[in-house]
Amino acid sequence: MLWTPVLCLCLCVQSLAVPVPAHRATEHRKLLLVSFDGFRWDYDRDVDTPHLDAMAKDGVKATYVTPAFLTITSPTHFTILTGKYIENHGVIHNMWFNTSTWEKKSYYKSQFVNEWWDSGSLPIWITAQRQGLKAGSLHFPGTASTYQGESAFVREVEPENYNYSNETAWQENIDKVMESWFRGQDLDFVSMYFGEPDATGHRYGPDSPERRAMVQQVDRTVGYLRSSAERNGLSESLNIIITADHGMSTVYRNGLVEEIVLSKIPGFSFGDLSFHIVDFGPAGLLLPKEGRLDKVYSALKGAHPHLHVYKKEELPVHLHYSQNERILPIILWADPGYVINGYFPVQFHKGEHGYDNQALDMKPFFRAVGPDFRKNLLVEPFETVNIYPLMCHMLKITPEPNDGQLELIQHMLTSSIQPENEGSSDNDILTSVFTGLGAVAGFLVVVFVVLISRGIYKHRRNKSSSTDEGKIDKCQSETKQTSF
Repeated sequence: MLWTPVLCLCLCVQSLAVPVPAHRATEHRKLLLVSFDGFRWDYDRDVDTPHLDAMAKDGVKATYVTPAFLTITSPTHFTILTGKYIENHGVIHNMWFNTSTWEKKSYYKSQFVNEWWDSGSLPIWITAQRQGLKAGSLHFPGTASTYQGESAFVREVEPENYNYSNETAWQENIDKVMESWFRGQDLDFVSMYFGEPDATGHRYGPDSPERRAMVQQVDRTVGYLRSSAERNGLSESLNIIITADHGMSTVYRNGLVEEIVLSKIPGFSFGDLSFHIVDFGPAGLLLPKEGRLDKVYSALKGAHPHLHVYKKEELPVHLHYSQNERILPIILWADPGYVINGYFPVQFHKGEHGYDNQALDMKPFFRAVGPDFRKNLLVEPFETVNIYPLMCHMLKITPEPNDGQLELIQHMLTSSIQPENEGSSDNDILTSVFTGLGAVAGFLVVVFVVLISRGIYKHRRNKSSSTDEGKIDKCQSETKQTSF
């Protein structure tokens, strides 16, 4: 019977000695992704930007980020939304095209060609909603389409010929997102797009006073966005990421350089092509007629010192722009400052993008602020393909297969900081306390068991001695009686 309390005490001690599991938060904070199209990484260097500076002090700033190639709007934005390089998500150009009919659609009209976007990759809106969250998108490239029959829970597509530079409209859209979408409809994630300073950089050039004025407008808008979040009680629950799709480079013209005009290249003829996309900036795609690929390639290769010509399968690996059937067999791109013209020059932009993503002019900016981001942290450059896994991690959703690497940028989050006291958290300390108590209790049990066992042994020994003495006395008594 003495072993029953001993066993019970041992079980109690064992339960005390089991480490207390660390508490995992299941709640996530809201997240806003903002893109200012064409905001180059260094646009804040020649302009006073107090709100962007304050955001960097209150949060995280990257030296710059590297977009995907081609460095144009729709493909690079879809990389941010999916975490995939362009060759893997399939939105290979701003324009939808049909090589058989020669039909091409503009950037805006291509937004509504569903199969152009829905080719197997899911933007973060759909992934979030399938895991119980509510998502919205305002003007972000890809918003107009559905994906496997699903779209963003709340979405708004800009009308055709939309004025992307209207500051009043910017503020109205911000208030709509903060008041109606985040606070009113309790959305968890929203992506939001602004078409500047891209348009101004194209028209006037990245070094123009007009671009600098537009950057100041962007800065005021960043301040308005953060104050709107505060007015709507979202400061402690909303994380904000602000970035861009690409940068901008000044175009050389007016006799400063020898322009690239394909029709003037000896041995090259548009008659050898079944289809082409040129006259849209510094990059081009060519589909030669059957049997003429090598002829076209040989004519163009080395024809101009600032023109790069590659067969699809020979493209440099770092561009990640070859493993997709939509990409045409020959890819062209020019060095920064040059554009590719077809029959004759028809492009008159003073600024362009679409160049190699390693060119410094193509790098966008990155800022992030909110309760989950560290403060006053400058991080090294990283690829925009990594933003997707970061957003999924912050929303606590399982990402789709992607090309990003969360571990490269996770250190910008407060959750990556080891607490003081040699990295011990409150849960770790509590676990250590209970483990220590369990050890002490275990030692006491051992002592208790030893003492009890010793007592039982003595009791049995004494009882055995008493029995033996009784037998001896009885025997002696019987002997005496017999003698008598």
